[in-house]
Order: sequence, then structure tokens, then C-alpha cells
Amino acid sequence: MLSILGSMNPFQRGINRRTAMSIGALGAVSLSLPELLYHQSRAASDQSAGSTFGRAKRILLVYLQGAASQFETWDPKPAAPEGIRGKWGAIQTSVPGTAINEQLPKLAVLADRLGIVRSMTHPSNNHSNLYTLTGYAATDFSSETNPFDNRHHPFFGSVLDYLEDQEAPHVTPELPRNIGLPFRFSTYAPFSRRSGPYGAFLGHGYNPVWTEFDGKATKTANRVSFFRRLAGVDVQDPYLGITPESRLRVSKAAQLQRGLTLDRFDKRRSLLQQFDDEQRRVGESESAQSLDRFQDMAFSLITSEKLRDALDVGQEPMALREKYGMTLFGQSALTARRLLEADCPLVSVFWDEYKIVNTAWDTHFNHFSRLENELLPGFDAGMSSLLLDLEDRGLLDDTLVMCLTEHGRTPKIDNLNRGGGRGHWSQAYSVMLAGGGIRPGTVVGASDDQGAFVKERPVSPEDILATMYHLKGIAADTTIPDRFGRPVRLTEHGQVIAELV
Repeated sequence: MLSILGSMNPFQRGINRRTAMSIGALGAVSLSLPELLYHQSRAASDQSAGSTFGRAKRILLVYLQGAASQFETWDPKPAAPEGIRGKWGAIQTSVPGTAINEQLPKLAVLADRLGIVRSMTHPSNNHSNLYTLTGYAATDFSSETNPFDNRHHPFFGSVLDYLEDQEAPHVTPELPRNIGLPFRFSTYAPFSRRSGPYGAFLGHGYNPVWTEFDGKATKTANRVSFFRRLAGVDVQDPYLGITPESRLRVSKAAQLQRGLTLDRFDKRRSLLQQFDDEQRRVGESESAQSLDRFQDMAFSLITSEKLRDALDVGQEPMALREKYGMTLFGQSALTARRLLEADCPLVSVFWDEYKIVNTAWDTHFNHFSRLENELLPGFDAGMSSLLLDLEDRGLLDDTLVMCLTEHGRTPKIDNLNRGGGRGHWSQAYSVMLAGGGIRPGTVVGASDDQGAFVKERPVSPEDILATMYHLKGIAADTTIPDRFGRPVRLTEHGQVIAELV
């Protein structure tokens, strides 16, 4: 029973200030009676839900590297001038009063499962992967392009892995606690290596365990090469399509050598352990501890049938694989679901640059054609299928899904760039979260009419991570030791986004 114009319900009387703020956060200037009842009912349900601390048992990161445009995803501006709003309009979603870009029709249907933040903002305007993934901004741009700069803070996945180790220091998990798909971040970006998802001062042993792409691309695209005087270069890109036989594999470094049986492998392991035990009598260093952890994880990965099975998307019906999309992103998303179902606690899927820098979601060139023909269809299919699949299997309620990007794109379209483009813009952009304690059907914050600046409720990457730690059950005052043993907070200024949980 809910209240209509003053009648009572068990949770509240009328619409209180918090409910009004929630409605305001959805960007509704005026609401019809059905919309009013929808939001009031949602608020009553939320108030009865209890605490969300520790609600997320698993975490799935979907990372759109290069900076996805807020205009063409979660925050369209259909009333803005054409040079700002772009090629497409907005589509109404399953949440009354909330619209997203019309090129995401499948996700529009699922908006009542999502939490959208439209007021992301920070000052780091040049691929701030470090700030987004660690909560600590890069010292300078050279730091952003050096994955192993000793000034870095660790990836949040590495932090969670480290904290688990402190709880059970002598336990080697059957599956990695922190696994990255489809290949090591920035592997195929020539002349540049992006920072972000690494163990940093926790040691290389806390880097994600990366898979490798073992397959073949089925489509070719012409890319603008930044380092070849903007010449066009044809690239066989697996993000456009891959063969059904393509798979993600455990990194070759952790695979059995040809002719090495498990019995022989176990004997070698025993000898190696004896040698290591003798070495430990001399003393332990940080690098030695990292090596120990690499060895333990390698042994675990080599012998884990559970991991090999989870990576084998060929066990899924072809109809489901096609629903996700026969692209590297779609099949990585499906593989991520299989890993989560196999009890891997944190999986990251990176939609990364391939062969040419300033690709993926970094749409300086051919902005609209790339979004229309490559990025948005694959994202809409893969992301919507992933959310529905998790929900159908009973995993979404306790799996926190975070679809993040490092910043947004400029309001003004630059028609001087080939095919038209949008540049880097961190003053206002959007991200999406779902499951694992996220309040469904919620929009937090708002940008101005031109999508240029935050109009209400600014949110930083630190706030997103603080919210993630809260939902994972990590206390706000938790610290980790830096390379000198000094305690460091997980985020320096991050606050839980109360409207989102």
C-alpha cells in the first residue's frame, strides 16, 4: 500500500525531503501522476531494504578505455544545438522521466536495473585511467603512460586481492581473485602504454592475472593513425567480429610446456619449493614475496580445470553467444559471466585500443560512424545480455557491475577532424552501475543543458571507488602499507554516494 495525496503506507507519510531529492536527481522538472507513484513506490521499497554494506560478493568492471561520450550514451542533450547534441536523439527508458541515447535501445529497456551517474567530474583531462582505477590521480602525463612508475597507487582490484590475503595469508585460491580480460591492458597500443590496473606498491604479485586472446578477427576497419601523419590504416579488429573458435586463454607464461606431464610438473614444483625454503632462511624482500606469489598463482592456474572450463565459452549455446555478440567485447563479457559464476570474485573486461592509438572509445576521428557501426551496437548487445544473464542466474543482486570510463567528450563537435570528432572532456561525464547494492532505476546528479559542466551533485572517481568499497564490505578507514610501510587510505577524499545505494 502506498500513499496517494496523503494516504498512508507502512514506510512513510507522503513524499518526504529524501524522496523529493531522489526525484530531483532524476532530472524531472514535472512529473505525471504515474511517474510520481513510480518514484514514491521505489522510495518506500528502498527504505525497507536495510544496509547495503557488504552487499556485493563479486565485482565486475567493464572499462570503456579512451573515454566514452556522455552525449552518445547516458546523458543525451536532444534540445541542445546540433553542433552539441550530435547525430542522434534520446529514447525513453523503463524508468519514467529518464532517457538515454537512442542508439542503446536494449539498455533502455533495462534502465530500471541501472544506476546512472551524470555528474562525474575531475580535473585530469588526458586519459585519467590512474584516477579512475586507483582513486589517486597521476602526478603528470608521463606517469599515465608508464604502467610501472613507482609513484602510482594500486588498482582497486589489487587492493581487494591484498586485503583478502591479509585475512588468509597462506591460502592460494583455486581461481584468481583479480582477473583481467581479454588481454593485458594496453598490450596492443603502439608507442604508448596506459597505466592503471596494476599492483603498484603492493608488488607485481598483485597485478591482475591476464588472459590472452587466441583467435581471429573477421572484419577490417580503416583507422586514422595518429603516428603516421593521420594516414588511413586498415586493421583487422577483433572488437568488430571474431570467429566462433576464438577463445580467451590463460597467459602462455602459466601454461604447461609441451611434454611436461602433471607428475613431472609436481616433482619440479617440489624441488623448487625446497630451494625457495632455503632461500627464505637468508631473508625475504618485497620482490621475493612477489615472486613467491607469482609462483603459487602459476601452479594454481596450470592445474585448474575449473579455470579452463570457465574460460571455454564454447560450452555455451551458440544462440546465447550470438546474443552477446560475436565480437571480442561480447565474448569477453560472456567469459566474465562464466568466471563470476565459477566464484572468481573480481573480473575486469577492458574494451581497449587495438593496433592504433586513439581508438577504442577515444573518438577524435570519425566519431559518429565509429559509434554507429562499431561501438554502440556491440556495447548495447553485450552489456544488456550480460546484465540479463546475471539476473537470470540469480547473480546480479550480489554482483556489483561498474561500467566506467576515464572522462567524457567535448560538448562541441570538432568538424575539422576527419569524419568529425569530440575531444577529451573531464568537466562533466557519465558512468553506469548495477546490482550488488546499487539502487535500481536511479539517476544521480545532472549536467547543464549543453552537457559541459555539472549542474548538481558533483561526483568524483574517488566517490565511485568509496561506494564500491562500501558495497564490498570494506570499512572507510581501512589502510594499506605503501612501499615504505606507511599506512595509506584506500581513497583520500572519496565519499559513499548515498543516493546510489
